[in-house]
Formats: sequence, structure tokens, C-alpha cells
Amino acid sequence: MTDSSKGILVAVCLGHGGIPKPVVPGAEVTVDGLVGDGHHSTRHGGRDRAVSLFSAEDQACLAREGVPCTQPGSFGENVLTEGLDFRFIRPGDHISLGDEVRLEVHDVRSPCATLKSLDARFPDLLQGRSGFVCRVLSGGRIAAGMTACRIELPTP
Repeated sequence: MTDSSKGILVAVCLGHGGIPKPVVPGAEVTVDGLVGDGHHSTRHGGRDRAVSLFSAEDQACLAREGVPCTQPGSFGENVLTEGLDFRFIRPGDHISLGDEVRLEVHDVRSPCATLKSLDARFPDLLQGRSGFVCRVLSGGRIAAGMTACRIELPTP
């Protein structure tokens, strides 16, 4: 495992829908996503989009570009990681959070127009750095401070 495939879970965020998603100490993850997390739009959520990931590095880059809301959960993510290099993550990859939770990256997260309430440059500002949506392969409890790792899958 390379350094770019290992990081730390910085924040867990969930809310009733919309943005921002408040930071919580931890959450239970099921195939339907984080228990207690809600969505205002039917385009969000569902088993293929059960958990959204975002990187602290991209969040910091946006802050340097003058985006005003850069607290964890500001972009509606469920999980904020640091150290896990999103440039090397692709749909189909597996991500472990702690010892129990395993996710499969379903797709690149599409920047939502709702983000325009943060900055008029959204969603264009997030192109190429919007994070990922994942399906849950195995659930469990997650909390800040746990490891976040991209799992090397055997080549076919």
C-alpha cells in the first residue's frame, strides 16, 4: 500500500438534507448510508450513492481560492478524509474506513447547483475535485481519527 492510498477520516457529517451537513462524533453505516442522514432531492442518495467522500486537500485548495465555507460538511459530504490521494481513485475501487466499513466507489460526485448558495462560481469550481459517491459493501461504525484506505484489488 502506498502513502497516497492511506489517510485518515477527519470528519463524519450528516444532516436532514441540504448543506451544510453538521459534523457528528460518529455514525453507523448501513447499505443505505449513514443512519440519520437525509436528502432533500431524489437525485441524492440511494444504495449506489449511499456515502459521499470529499478530501480535506481539495477543501483547503478551495479555501485558498476564496471559497467562504470550508468547514467539514460545507459541501454536503458524509466523510472528509486527509492523506488519501483522490487523484488515484476511480469508480470500482474499494475504500476501507476503520476496520469494519468497506465502500465501493460508484462514481465521481457531480457538483450540485445547490452549492451556488456558498459561492456563485459553483458548481464549476468543483469540476475535477468534487469527491466520490459510494455504495456500502460492509457496514459498521465510523468516527473521526479512523484510517481511510484505498484497497488494492487483484487485477483480473
